[in-house]
Amino acid sequence: MKKDLITIKDLTVEEIKNIFNMADKLKSNPVSIGTPLSGKSMGMIFQKPSNRTRVSFEVGMTQLGGHAIYLGPDTIKLGVREKTSDIAKTLERYLDVIVARVFAHKDVLELAKYSAVPVINGLSDLSHPCQALADLYTIKEKAGDFKNKKLVFIGDGNNVVHSLLYTCAKLGMNFSVVTPKGYQPNKDIFNEALDFAVKSKANITLGSNPKEAVKDADFIYTDVWTSMGQEKEIAKRKKAFKGFTVDSKLVSLAKKDCKIMHCLPAHRGEEITDDVLDSANSIVFDQAENRLHVQKAILLWLLKK
Repeated sequence: MKKDLITIKDLTVEEIKNIFNMADKLKSNPVSIGTPLSGKSMGMIFQKPSNRTRVSFEVGMTQLGGHAIYLGPDTIKLGVREKTSDIAKTLERYLDVIVARVFAHKDVLELAKYSAVPVINGLSDLSHPCQALADLYTIKEKAGDFKNKKLVFIGDGNNVVHSLLYTCAKLGMNFSVVTPKGYQPNKDIFNEALDFAVKSKANITLGSNPKEAVKDADFIYTDVWTSMGQEKEIAKRKKAFKGFTVDSKLVSLAKKDCKIMHCLPAHRGEEITDDVLDSANSIVFDQAENRLHVQKAILLWLLKK
């Protein structure tokens, strides 16, 4: 039976740990594994432009011996030129795995429903599982484990937050989401994370005061206030997010060695200042690098069980 990666909700703790263990091997000695995906092909359906997602997946597939095909916005128009189900049924005849970076979550769900080959959610409006896995993998590298460690997210309760909620709750990491009122994460996803946290004993909280939240933070994470597709809301969001910038004054309230995280691209001077993003405590580019190692592990998990 084929497996997809649509949301962290569907992964077991053991599967996440196995992905991390494989990423360790791939990162420490990439040559040792050889080219296990030789002869395999990956299609990348991208409705949105991308730097890290596209390059890390394409390079990763190449390093594993496979071939990646970029299918940009003008190549495949999901549900426009032809039905998404027809696209899925066609591509499964050519490809071994599909990565989809889409606007609407329903599109990646429909691809997975009709495709006989694995589908990976490279980003949707509801979820960004590959990013969250790379983030927690990076935290594990820096902290050793997740027990008694606290991650604070300051900003919009978006797709990245949704995936972090699931991942932290499953792995037992304390996670505080701090947003302006009206920009909280999806209620159902937050409540599901609380359910997962019962077993892992993670403390998952939701608040609106950045200064209070960061006082005992081991990691502070932020993301853009306005995502692709929300450009008409820029002025409104800038006003709503006033006071939510991760700057040196806010960081000084956290633990002295608190690490700074951002999934990029960053709107420097808005959600984060230059001095914080470029500081010695920033692990932003470690996160970006680890997209490559974790996604290679995901590809192996799906294609070479």
